[in-house]
Amino acid sequence: MDIKQWRVRLKPSGICYTAAADSDLLSAAARAGVAVPSACRNGVCELCEARLLRGSALNTRNQQTIPVGARLMMCRTAALDHLELENGAVMAAGNNQPRKFQANVVDVRRISHDVYRVELQLPRRRELSFHAGQYLSVNLPDAEPCYFSIASSPSEQNIELHIQASPQWVSAQKVISALTSGEAVNLELPHGKACLASAPEKPLLLVAAGTGFAQMKSLVDYLRGTDYSQPVKLFWGVRRHEDMYLRSLARQWQQDWPEFTFQPVIGDDEDNDWSGHHDQLVRAVLASGMDWSNVEVHASGSPAMVYTLMDALMDAGLPQDAFFSDVLEYAPRS
Repeated sequence: MDIKQWRVRLKPSGICYTAAADSDLLSAAARAGVAVPSACRNGVCELCEARLLRGSALNTRNQQTIPVGARLMMCRTAALDHLELENGAVMAAGNNQPRKFQANVVDVRRISHDVYRVELQLPRRRELSFHAGQYLSVNLPDAEPCYFSIASSPSEQNIELHIQASPQWVSAQKVISALTSGEAVNLELPHGKACLASAPEKPLLLVAAGTGFAQMKSLVDYLRGTDYSQPVKLFWGVRRHEDMYLRSLARQWQQDWPEFTFQPVIGDDEDNDWSGHHDQLVRAVLASGMDWSNVEVHASGSPAMVYTLMDALMDAGLPQDAFFSDVLEYAPRS
């Protein structure tokens, strides 16, 4: 026998998810990847408090119907109808306000010839809320902020970064030196609107160039903790084989997650400039045969790559509102 599924809309964020009739609203939100503040999960801490704006809901503790306009605890409420709730603690994608934090450096290790994996610990981690796919800035004294994608899921206690620090990139080299000094480091986060506040309803296409893979790792780790069952396809483009610094991880995802497909795109040509490499990556994406009218795309890389990809996919039939990249915000076309 099929269990009735009800639609839950949260205001003011506008986030929607589905809750089964035999599930509490908090658990259903977690399965959909919606971050609702909670602690005790038995209606005592009141962190998951909301107000019923529309629909019919049941208090699972006393089995009483909750009247419209009343407050409720999402961990102790089941849907009897499609619901509209007010919960100001749930933020829409990209609406988290950036805050300054001081982080301790747990680990810095080289994972390729020029990429470092960094693990940071925030003493006030419970005060931080961010969405999968967002980024942060490392703020060094007397220097411009340096921005890096967060490579970890919002559910992880520590923050993971992938920092490419080639010898000619002075700013990145300074960041690595600061991170290996043993001192705490100042961060500001979260930044970025190209992120996920809940699991999408469409199949997902992820396209990364170079260390753009970090943002895609955050999205994949996040989605694997939800009930998301749509196809996910990752294209990762690099110039040379050695630049694909976590290829084994992407292959492991493909092995462990039936919905996931990984497609590496490697130029392997010393004379291949970025423009030509991006064209190669875009051609591979277009050849995937996806239904461009029914897919959500997240892209991470240089402005040249992102706009080349966006234009090609729009021409192929992708709706404009289905394409997400931080480039559209920090490097808008005139």
